[in-house]
Amino acid sequence: MRRTLGAVAALALAGSAQAGPSYTILEYEDLAGWAEDDHAAALDVFRNTCMDFRVLDWDTLCALASDTPDARAFFELFFTPVLIEDDEEMLFTGYFEPELRGSRYRSARFRYPLYEMPPEVGEDPWLSRREIEETGVLADRGLEIVWVDDPVELFFLQLQGSGRIRLTNGDVVRVGYGGANKRPYTSIGMELVARGVFEQHEVSAQVIRDYVRENPAMGRELLWANESYVFFREVSHVPGHLGPLGAMNRSITPLRTIAVDPSIYPLGAPVWIEKQGEEPMNRLMVAQDTGSAIKGAQRADVFFGAGSEAGRRAGQVRDGGRMVVLLPIQRAYAMLPETVE
Repeated sequence: MRRTLGAVAALALAGSAQAGPSYTILEYEDLAGWAEDDHAAALDVFRNTCMDFRVLDWDTLCALASDTPDARAFFELFFTPVLIEDDEEMLFTGYFEPELRGSRYRSARFRYPLYEMPPEVGEDPWLSRREIEETGVLADRGLEIVWVDDPVELFFLQLQGSGRIRLTNGDVVRVGYGGANKRPYTSIGMELVARGVFEQHEVSAQVIRDYVRENPAMGRELLWANESYVFFREVSHVPGHLGPLGAMNRSITPLRTIAVDPSIYPLGAPVWIEKQGEEPMNRLMVAQDTGSAIKGAQRADVFFGAGSEAGRRAGQVRDGGRMVVLLPIQRAYAMLPETVE
């Protein structure tokens, strides 16, 4: 059950709309399905990135995690569940690691390049997606990593931020996020809804793919509505059996990694999710990634893995629910106002 903070404390926690997120301490019995989860699997994922913390309390917990015999007891003993909320409803989406067909060399078939970030891109907004593609400002500068055969899949690869390119000889080139043009992200699905093409419940990644392919001219204009443009870097040193690199520059894990807003949640923290929808999911995840569209206290992207089936599952997710971060005990209670007794 929630711990009662009293009227003064509750008011202080809630604050005003301008005061930022509110914080509520929960008990583990408040987490639906907590006892049934595979806590050992979550602990393995936590260990993958906890060594990157440079704060004493987190470092101490990481050391304890290395040889704990009981994963569930570890989390319950050393962490406190904290529900962080703002004015927005919870929204879960999904992402995956796509695999595209490509070549190291341009040809009639493979003519859509993945670019490294040019040196002139800095902290200020740069050219828009339309301007980059219409002017050819990146072409013939040695910035091409590989060439692919499908501009629509390339667009979705940019949304995912990482992927695999299978070359004609069977080799695989792995690419990761290499930077962006600092332009605002616009949801193409929401753009289709705003234009009256589809109702919101009709939109999915596959619907967008089909629409753009069936309407090439309008489709290109539609994709330009998203001004954000992602650059890549080659990360083929990551073994194929591991997941792609996340924001912590370490491999992420299917159905145990989520992307969060790092201004609210510490990267590497355990996060309990209660995802609704056609594929409900109550499980302990680890916040190991970020995304340009992932903003707010109740917003997360679930990593589904690699390949077309993972892409199909991820593309169907647009679900409600809630998520609760697990924080070191003293850190959790330090968030509460001094009026709490």
